[in-house]
Amino acid sequence: METTTNFFNQIAQLQIIGDLHITIAKGTEDKLIVLVMLQNETCGDNAKHSIPPLNLRGTAEELDSGFFENITTPMQSASGLMVDMEGYMKQLEDTKKQSAMEKEKADSKKKEQEAKDKKFSDAMAKADELEKEGKFREAWIKVPEIHEFPFKAEEIRRRKSELSAQFAPDLFGSTTETAKSEPPREALFPEYANDSSDAQEHETDEEDTDAEDMENWEEDPEEERY
Repeated sequence: METTTNFFNQIAQLQIIGDLHITIAKGTEDKLIVLVMLQNETCGDNAKHSIPPLNLRGTAEELDSGFFENITTPMQSASGLMVDMEGYMKQLEDTKKQSAMEKEKADSKKKEQEAKDKKFSDAMAKADELEKEGKFREAWIKVPEIHEFPFKAEEIRRRKSELSAQFAPDLFGSTTETAKSEPPREALFPEYANDSSDAQEHETDEEDTDAEDMENWEEDPEEERY
């Protein structure tokens, strides 16, 4: 006489994800030992191996009547646990990747900042070197521009001011030196110098003649009357 069971139909109705492993062994006193274990290969968390199998003992009649009642909740709980583990592992992996990306970005930003700092330091050192050599204008040019290093704006302004203060008076030349360096008028116009000398001698001769005439007039006033 054939009997129909709905064993596999009930297995299919279990809300579980993974492979259901059932081991059946004969025990003493016509008892059966049934081990039920759920495995989920997609779960990457090794903690899944610590989930123990479900152990059932009973006669065939007892197991027929209470097997699914006893395994449904534990197997669904184990399935949910491993699904949660898998979700956790994926999230953890994503977090690691994100962390690695953030670290890479931070490292890249750090290297970029270090390169900018080195460029600034090298330029300022070159400016210092040129200043020691007395090349103030060249040193001023070597000082970086503010738009390149806005976070160093105050230092750049101060350094440029220090350097420009050392060459600013010479930008248009010194008026004192210009006045001293101008040649005398006589050197530029030698003929003017000779004419001026002759004129002075002529005026001196005329003054001498007038003086002699006055002396003669005073000595002989009678002659002037007649």
